[in-house]
This record gives sequence, structure tokens and C-alpha cells, in this order.
Amino acid sequence: MAKKKVAGEKDPHSAKKQGKRIDPVHVFAEKLRDHKELESRWAVLQETRVEYFRGKDFISLLKSHPELKKSMGEEQTAQDPEDIGNLLLRRKLILRLDRVMKTVRPGKKKLSKWPAHLELFPEQTFSEDDAFFAWTFERRRPLWQIVLSFLVPIITLACCLFPVFPHWCKLIVLYFCLGVLLLIFGILIVRWIIFGLLWIVLGKRIWFFPNVLAEEATFKELVQFWPDSSKDEKPPKWTARLAFAVVTGLVIWFCVHHAPDEAARARYQKKVSNIIDEVLEWSPKLALSGKVQGNVTVSNATFENESHEKTNETFSTPAKAVDEPLQDELTNSSQASGLDTEES
Repeated sequence: MAKKKVAGEKDPHSAKKQGKRIDPVHVFAEKLRDHKELESRWAVLQETRVEYFRGKDFISLLKSHPELKKSMGEEQTAQDPEDIGNLLLRRKLILRLDRVMKTVRPGKKKLSKWPAHLELFPEQTFSEDDAFFAWTFERRRPLWQIVLSFLVPIITLACCLFPVFPHWCKLIVLYFCLGVLLLIFGILIVRWIIFGLLWIVLGKRIWFFPNVLAEEATFKELVQFWPDSSKDEKPPKWTARLAFAVVTGLVIWFCVHHAPDEAARARYQKKVSNIIDEVLEWSPKLALSGKVQGNVTVSNATFENESHEKTNETFSTPAKAVDEPLQDELTNSSQASGLDTEES
């Protein structure tokens, strides 16, 4: 027979579901902490380091981005930024702090915007007037950071052991690195050419892949192709665009005119290919057997012999050219002396 539920008794399954339920206020606090426009610093609070932010930055962020409050639910969306700050204080997600040094230090005109030492404020109420608030929860790390923390030492060790890789593995690494470099430089060159043409012709500054050189950007922002919609800017003067076009044309002409010829390119390609072949063909077995050193010594010996032969040729050719007229004069003088003796 099925057991009847007693009034007031909690279902363990429902308790587990409630335990797994995500707190929307905590989710909001995590999004707010990870937001790049909320500036934060580190300070010392009772011999512990904490990450804190300023109250005025908190309020300005919520006023400029009201969509952040949607993660808290419809009830909290209509609240003011100060009420949301008090809610975070009641949930113990943040703590209000105060600067330890409340007077201006000698030699300075005003207090520091970001003090390095903080202490607890007696009244835990939200305010934007020279108020500081520290996060009390640990930042949740995404899965990719955990995986990356394990892959970094493995990749570092693999880079150190690259010389002992098999030949096919070295080829894969070589072509992969070359492909990545070509992709990066190709994107940079193409976006620069497009920007230059659009700026010269239309006078507009349009950068495709606008965040490709950003120091702090997410993966989504990094692969963004279309540029951000910027405000209407005044187009530059036609003289500036003409000067830019002339300078660009002169630079291109100089690079093409003074580019190395086919023989020089062949020599450079041969040197680079020899270096790459030495790296790819090296192996511990060859190093232990001494074949690599033998090949190097033989190549050096042949190079020295060729250089000696070239130097001998250079020094011998002018000597021969100079000796020929001297020999002719000697033969002529000997013939003349022979005729004189016969006449006598």
C-alpha cells in the first residue's frame, strides 16, 4: 500500500531539487563581477587579500546596462541600483569596507582612489559616496580554464621534447605553426588593405575583426567580423587622404624596386631549407652514432675546399694575364740577342 504523506513533511526529492536550484541573485553577482566595465582592484583586509569595487562604479554600470538586472527576475528588475546593492549586502555577497588612512598623506593633495588597505565599515548599507565593497564569494572557474590548466604543463613539456619527436610529428607541428602564422599575418594585411582603401576613397574608418589585437577580449569578441557601429565622424580632409595615398604608393614602390632578385631569393631559400632539414632530420640515434657530426664536418670540409679553390682561381687569373706579355717580351729580347751574335 502507498504511504500517505503527513502534513508538513518535506519530500526528500523536492528538497534535492530545491538544493540544486540556482540562486538568481548569486548568478547576477557573478555576472556583475565578471563584467569588464566594473573596475575592481585588490586590497588587504585583516591580513587577507580581497577584490573590491567602488559604489559609484556599481551604480553607473547598472544605469548604463539595465539589462543585467533581468537575470534576477521580474520582481528585482524595477528596483533602483541602491536597493540591489542593499540586497547583495543582505545576502552576504558583498561587504562594505572603508579606507584605513582617512587623512591625506604628507606630500599628496588628495586621498587615493584605490586604497591598498581597507577595514570593515560599521554600517552595512549601500552608498556611492566614497564607499568600497568587497566580494565575499569565490569566482567560479569555467570548464575551459580547468582543462587549460592541465594542458599548459603538458604542452610546455612537449615543446621541450620537440627535438626527439618522430619525423612525421615534426612535420605536422611545422606545417601547423606555419599555417597559424600565415592566417594571422594574412588577416592583419587584408584588414589593413581594406581599411586603407575605404579611408582613402570614402573617408571612413572601418576595421574588420575590430578586436583581433585587443589585449583583453573574450573568444566571441575576438572572432567578431563586422565592426562595431560607431558614431558619425567627420571625414578627414582630402589633402590628408591624398598624402596618405602618395606615401603608401611610395612605400610599395620602394619595396618592389629594392626587392631581392631571383638569385638572392634562391640563396635565402636554400639557407632556410638547410636549417629546417637539420632540425627535422635530427634524432637521438643519429646523434649517438655520430652521423650528424660527420655530415657537418664533411660539409664544412667541402665548403673550405671550394672556398680555397675560388681564392686560388681569383689570385691565379690576374697573374697569368700579367705573365703573358712578360713572356712575349722575353722571347723577343732573346731572339734579338741571338741575331746580334750571328751577325758578329
